[in-house]
Amino acid sequence: MIRVLLADDEAMVRAGVRAILASGGETEVVAEAGDGREAVELARAHRPDVALLDIRMPRTDGLAAAEEIVRTVPGTAVAMLTTFSERAYVARALSGGATGFLLKSGDPYELIAGVRAVASGAAFLSPKVAWYVIEGLGDGRLTREAQARARVAELSPREREVLGLVGAGLSNPEIAARLHLVEGTVKAYVSSVLDRLGVRNRVQAAIVAYEAGLVEDGGLSGGRERWPAPGR
Repeated sequence: MIRVLLADDEAMVRAGVRAILASGGETEVVAEAGDGREAVELARAHRPDVALLDIRMPRTDGLAAAEEIVRTVPGTAVAMLTTFSERAYVARALSGGATGFLLKSGDPYELIAGVRAVASGAAFLSPKVAWYVIEGLGDGRLTREAQARARVAELSPREREVLGLVGAGLSNPEIAARLHLVEGTVKAYVSSVLDRLGVRNRVQAAIVAYEAGLVEDGGLSGGRERWPAPGR
């Protein structure tokens, strides 16, 4: 079972989300919080697999809570679930270490798939959010592409290969099968790539891979596919 902490200041919203997750048969809500500060406290107490956080909450907002959970509860993946899809929120959530950004307006499939993805170390963005990220890559793109290529050039050939597959949306087991490696070796390569690129998670690594030309544009598509790919 995937253990989830659910944080939203509206009890009715929490009840609805809990029911949707329960319908998937593989998720258990182990704690609920009505504000960001309580969410951080409960994350530390329960160590859930996923913290699913609203953005606008009392005391501490969801974005600040997400950053604190990422910093202090490293075994917990963080995903935002919100009605707000403004680019500033998306950018802060991803730069703060969240690996999921889901919209309450999405269908139940997206919620269940998103929680499953981030729990397994993957990243998941709602389609609308994915397009925001892609469009954002267009601003100053040539400069960033040159910088990304320079960063990737410091990696070994195998690390570049792994990075490209991360950007294409493959999970660790899928990368292992593709490269004929054991999964533990792939995990070590991914950790090394993140460290050498100086990025916090695989969302950010996938963007570097995209800008460096290691992935076709389709690797960052929206739709109902994972975006971009699994965690360490």
